[in-house]
Amino acid sequence: MLKTCTLLVSALLASPFVQAQVFQRELGDFDLKLGTTPSRSMAQGLVQPTSPGSNSFHGGLDLSHASGLYFGQFSPSMGISPTHKLEVDSYLGFKRPFDQSLGYELGMIHYSYPKLSPLDSQALYGGLTLLGNRFGVSLGNDPDRQESTLFADLGGTQPFGVGVSMKYTTHQLGSPVSVEDGSIRSFSDWSVKLSRPWRGIDLDLIYSDSSLSGSECSAYSGHNSQCDGLLTLKAERSFY
Repeated sequence: MLKTCTLLVSALLASPFVQAQVFQRELGDFDLKLGTTPSRSMAQGLVQPTSPGSNSFHGGLDLSHASGLYFGQFSPSMGISPTHKLEVDSYLGFKRPFDQSLGYELGMIHYSYPKLSPLDSQALYGGLTLLGNRFGVSLGNDPDRQESTLFADLGGTQPFGVGVSMKYTTHQLGSPVSVEDGSIRSFSDWSVKLSRPWRGIDLDLIYSDSSLSGSECSAYSGHNSQCDGLLTLKAERSFY
């Protein structure tokens, strides 16, 4: 049962100035991509650069080889405005299919904050594609915590044309956080997303929650926008 249920409806109208732009060309055996959005989702969607804010300047490059090797950098924020700190995500990985129905991916990513160097972190990730469904796991090491994440995207199944993806993360804190009834050393959070296109509009229904509640939420610092249960309806359409 939802601890707190909030319904958020947002329509995002893309213009030529905010629409994702990607430049691509071949360099021998390499494929180069330059763009304003991440050109790939690490570990089949498991580890992904932070979603860029609508008012931040962002971009990056991705270089992949025919053998399956790839590397690149992406900056979710160039740090131009005072509210957005400079962040540079560098990654290296290997992605290869066994056949048309089965493939795998392994790699590592480093999150760097040049103006906040103590906050640098890194993660190892692995992904598996099976009949169009994607599964992944990552192990992250931040300065103040360790994180383990499981991810599943059932895009190959899609009952009634609805896409389903799920993420579950455990957070082990480096130092306990004091709360009203004691201290918090670890917690977990999760999310489930249902997606379906409708008349040119991308509809997402997302439910997120965590293992913390009440006064414990003062220690929450996970992936979700809030500690308690949150139900979000998102509608997005691009006119260009």
